[in-house]
Amino acid sequence: MRKVEVHEYKEVWLEMFELEAQKLERVFGDNVIEIHHIGSTSITGMKAKPIIDLMPVVKNLALVDSKNEQMKEIGYEGKGENGIKDRRYFQKGGDNRSHHVHVFERGSQDIDRHLAFRDYLSEHRMDHQRYSEKKEELAGKYPFDMESYINGKDSLVKEIEAKALDWYQNRG
Repeated sequence: MRKVEVHEYKEVWLEMFELEAQKLERVFGDNVIEIHHIGSTSITGMKAKPIIDLMPVVKNLALVDSKNEQMKEIGYEGKGENGIKDRRYFQKGGDNRSHHVHVFERGSQDIDRHLAFRDYLSEHRMDHQRYSEKKEELAGKYPFDMESYINGKDSLVKEIEAKALDWYQNRG
C-alpha cells in the first residue's frame, strides 16, 4: 500500500531529475527533442511527494512503444496512455515510486498544460502557498488513501491550471 507523504522541498530533486533525464535520452535517442522537469518537485520551495516527474517531448510517439523493454531495463513499468490520450506513461519504484515519466509528442497541448502549471506556480507565491498547504493537509488526512488525496486537490488544481494556462498564453 502506497503511503501519501508530502515533504519539504529538497535541492536534490533537481539532481535526481538530471540523472534520470540522461538515462531517458539514451533510451529514446534521436526521437527525444527535450526533457522537462515537471510536477511539484520542479518548483523551488514547493512541498511535494518525493517523486520526480519527467516529461520527454518526442518527435514520434509511436516509436516510444518500441522502447518498453529498454525502459524496463532501467527500472520502469510501462502503463501505456494511463488515462491521458496520446501520452506514454512509465513509473519506477512500485509502491515506493521514485519517478514518473510522461512522454508526449511535439505539439501536444498537454506539454503547455504541464509547463504552464509549473511556471505559474514558480512565479505566483500565493497560489504556490495554497497548493503546498492543500497537499500537506490532504496527506495528513489521507495517509493511506492516494485516491482521496488526489480527489481532494482536484478542484484547486483545476482552478490554478486555468489561471496558469491563461497567464502562460498571454505572457508575451
